[in-house]
Amino acid sequence: MKHKLSFIQLILFTIIFTTIFSGWKISAQEKIIGIDEAINMALQNNRDILISVMNVKKAGAAVDEAFGYALPSVDLSGNFSHFIKKPMMLFPDFQALLTNATYSILFNENVIPRNNSKFKPMYNILQSFSQSNNFSTGITLTQTLFSSAVFKGIGASKIYYELARADLNSTVSKTVFSVQKTFYGVLLSKKVFEITKQSFDNAMDNLDNVKALYKQGLVSEFDMLQAEVQVENIRPVLLQMENNLKTATDGLKIVLGINQNEEIDVQGEFVYNVFDHSDESDLINEALTENFELKTLELKKQVDEAFIELDVAGYWPTLAAFGQYTYAGSSEKWDFNTYSAATVGLSLSINLWRGNRTKYAVEQSTITYQQTEEQLNKLRDFTILNAKSKLLELKRVESLLDAQQRIVEVAQRAYEIAKVRYKEGAGSQIEIQNSDMALKQARLNLIQITYNYIVAKFELEQILGRTSSEYLNIFTEIE
Repeated sequence: MKHKLSFIQLILFTIIFTTIFSGWKISAQEKIIGIDEAINMALQNNRDILISVMNVKKAGAAVDEAFGYALPSVDLSGNFSHFIKKPMMLFPDFQALLTNATYSILFNENVIPRNNSKFKPMYNILQSFSQSNNFSTGITLTQTLFSSAVFKGIGASKIYYELARADLNSTVSKTVFSVQKTFYGVLLSKKVFEITKQSFDNAMDNLDNVKALYKQGLVSEFDMLQAEVQVENIRPVLLQMENNLKTATDGLKIVLGINQNEEIDVQGEFVYNVFDHSDESDLINEALTENFELKTLELKKQVDEAFIELDVAGYWPTLAAFGQYTYAGSSEKWDFNTYSAATVGLSLSINLWRGNRTKYAVEQSTITYQQTEEQLNKLRDFTILNAKSKLLELKRVESLLDAQQRIVEVAQRAYEIAKVRYKEGAGSQIEIQNSDMALKQARLNLIQITYNYIVAKFELEQILGRTSSEYLNIFTEIE
């Protein structure tokens, strides 16, 4: 008997241990994340942010490049050539010229008797004045002394860098809001599932009670069937809410930039802090000065203005100093005769006429500037409208929250009374079902209203440019 008990105990221990270990393994695989961790995860993985970070690095390189145009440039050049066939050109016959000159001196000095037949006829013949092998090397130093395009380009590149920075901040702000909205969307789905599950549990408890009363002959079969129908009506809704929760969680994974196969769960509460909207005009002014998209477009306007100045710089002259040293040589059979030369000077160039290209370039950049200005005005109007709309939404939801909380309490009390009445024989299944449905709907309304308030608050903070510096500072070290 003892052996049998020991064997049974061993089996039970094995089952319990396996169950505990399996549960521990599943929970170890599932990652629980809060809102802050979710935001940091998205900031590290979001592709839009990665692209914006690359743009900042690219803009930083553009600034360095612009400064490079103001620094001296040093160019080293060299070449070697060997003529397989030397170039020829028509030139007077030097041999005939030398012969005629020699005889002319001899005849004029009466060294020999004059004989004009000694003179050779003069013709132009093909001759080569090049040696077979030639080389040259040189080093040139150039320093720009004045160039409006160079100086304006440096300023434009700095503004472009600030624009890239502002665009990165705007992307971070949008990403933070996207995570907040999606994260609380998962929490909403989770709460809806829990409320539906509680309603299902209430229906199951009610069914068990009705079955017990039916066995005692205290209620009719009709009441029991109604209780069963109520359970089965809620079951598919519960499954649908479970699927909605999974879909919302998968959507959060996309926003976070993590693998869809990774198991995650969110942790948080629908806790909202009342937003101070006592002074609407101050909030609108804050939106117009701090909104990240407006800041980005303001800098875009400055960049466009800088490009106008760059195009206008085409009318101005360019002055540069240069110095050059050359070392060269030539030979027929590799015994080079070499020489060197050094030169310093100034170079001045000015555009007199280029087919009106500069004029039309300035015209195009001016139109681009005007387009950006119109876009900025449009965005300002849209920002004001958005801020006012979210403020109205917050005020509307605030007016509903307290009342809805009271409705939930009343519905809960009504449900408890309906159950007591039914047990005492004074109520009916219809009362229980109606009160349960009213309780569930009240809870759903409360959680939906709370979600709307939280999301509207997050969106208004994003419009006001109130994204936490903690998230913006993550990318401050980028060069």
